[in-house]
Amino acid sequence: MPDTRPAIYLDHAATTPLLPVARDAMMAALAAWANPSSPHAAGRRAKAALEGARERIAAALGWNGAIIFTSGASEAIALALRHTKAARRIAGATEHDSVLRHAGPGERIPVDADGLVRLDGMDFQGALVAIQQVNSETGVIQPAGTTGDAIRAGGGLWLCDCAQGAGKIALPDADIIAIGAHKLGGPIGAGALLVRDLALLEAGGGQELGYRGGTENLPAILGMAAALEAPRHWVDRAAELRALLDNAITDAGGTVVAQGSPRIPTIASYRMPGVSARAQLIRFDAAGIAVSAGSACSSGTLRTSPVLAAMGWDDKSAGEVVRVSFGWSTTGQHVAAFIDQWRRMAHF
Repeated sequence: MPDTRPAIYLDHAATTPLLPVARDAMMAALAAWANPSSPHAAGRRAKAALEGARERIAAALGWNGAIIFTSGASEAIALALRHTKAARRIAGATEHDSVLRHAGPGERIPVDADGLVRLDGMDFQGALVAIQQVNSETGVIQPAGTTGDAIRAGGGLWLCDCAQGAGKIALPDADIIAIGAHKLGGPIGAGALLVRDLALLEAGGGQELGYRGGTENLPAILGMAAALEAPRHWVDRAAELRALLDNAITDAGGTVVAQGSPRIPTIASYRMPGVSARAQLIRFDAAGIAVSAGSACSSGTLRTSPVLAAMGWDDKSAGEVVRVSFGWSTTGQHVAAFIDQWRRMAHF
């Protein structure tokens, strides 16, 4: 198969390349794999490896509750929203599409112009409240302490989508957490639902403690465990590169989305006044630079970002925003090339 990768990949929030340690773990598992539910010796060895991975992931994340393996964060979110024993579902206005879809057309928690949730006056009694850790388009980090306190004081449970933050920043003290492997250097096809107390969920499967059906993808799970155990020094480098990029965009007449908010070092969105996101994506792609507009699950349509709309952006301005996201393989040369192309485009 020919190598079709772009010369410069800056779309790591969509998916990021496998870390070498994750690839090695998966290859080893593929060489000696069996169904963890089988009673024979090979199955028992697979089961031991599966439970070992569960313990390793819990230790890497500092999690002391249950872990249910899934095919990714989207399945984990769906499982939580469908099977948590709560009478109501409430979601933040800037949640990922997968959250809003499964939460249904119910109550939404507004955000301010900086993308931070506005919890005053909300009634959380008996509700499962979905508020993400990190926004996948803007990188905005919601305040974990005040969010958790407000939800619990209001009688609700906190479901937190941590797909963009897990393995990069500390997990919040939420009741239920969804993570995916392929955002942090693990493989596509593995994720987990972290549950503080399994009594919060209705059982509904033959595997995974009775809460999920289907044979576990053991090679991918072992790859996820290895990725989570890998050193994260590159996150500090990403913070330096993002700061460099923020300053360059501002100097070139662009706008940094939610610049005043706490943001994860790996994600940023920028507006280029007068140039549509579609035109930008075409020209960046022609220059061998991969970026996106919005989240990967919705950017194919290039519709106006619901996230930016919820933050008060008008259609025209929101339609001039692209997202740049960093990973473990991002270098200073990649960022410098993006800045050079941005300046050429902004002053064309």
